[in-house]
Amino acid sequence: METPGLVIGSENGSRNGSGAQAAPDGDGGVTGAEDLGRLPALVESLLFAAGRPVPISELVEALDGPSRAEVLRALEHLVASCEREGRGLRLVQVAGGWQLRTPAEHAPWIRRLLRERPPRLSRPMLETLAVVAYRQPCTRIEIEAVRGVDAEAVLTTLIERRLVRIVGRKEAPGRPLLYATTREFLEVFGLPDLNALPPLRDLGQGATLLAARELEVGPGGVEVGLASPPAPGEDV
Repeated sequence: METPGLVIGSENGSRNGSGAQAAPDGDGGVTGAEDLGRLPALVESLLFAAGRPVPISELVEALDGPSRAEVLRALEHLVASCEREGRGLRLVQVAGGWQLRTPAEHAPWIRRLLRERPPRLSRPMLETLAVVAYRQPCTRIEIEAVRGVDAEAVLTTLIERRLVRIVGRKEAPGRPLLYATTREFLEVFGLPDLNALPPLRDLGQGATLLAARELEVGPGGVEVGLASPPAPGEDV
């Protein structure tokens, strides 16, 4: 015997969705695509339970009924209602998914409740993260060429904090390790994806080094060939 799904906007239910039936086994889908009904509330519950950024494809699969467009409309409804009602949560698009987060202005009270200090990133860590973010995948030598100092200890710390990861080896003499940013990096900095990074032209000094395809370290320091083009889509 099939388990009844959760029905939204059904003929027997009220317009506000109070007549919907929940599947006792938790295996039911959502039907009644023409009427969103309680879909925004369901999406909010899923995001709250997940506690992490959830891609829209996962939401569609979990709801098992509404289309991607309908789930996206529900997400947009939640974004607008959270802002309009001044609620204690905000729905943001981050790290390739959607996540419920507390507003930044509430941080002092939250820290006081949790008795936690926010994790701090030193200037060397931020500089190294910037190099990795814009040049990834890149080697330690490339990072050191841009920063001008040894980066081994900083890279180790960033890997321990799950902000940087090893993604392979470069096809070059010695086959040095290649580094790239992680999903946690996007979460920490509130970015939906790497395309949301500030344009290199806004970074001022040092943008040329970050954009260069190939860096050569010679006796006089870092050399950037005139033939080295900027990164795709960047006008440095």
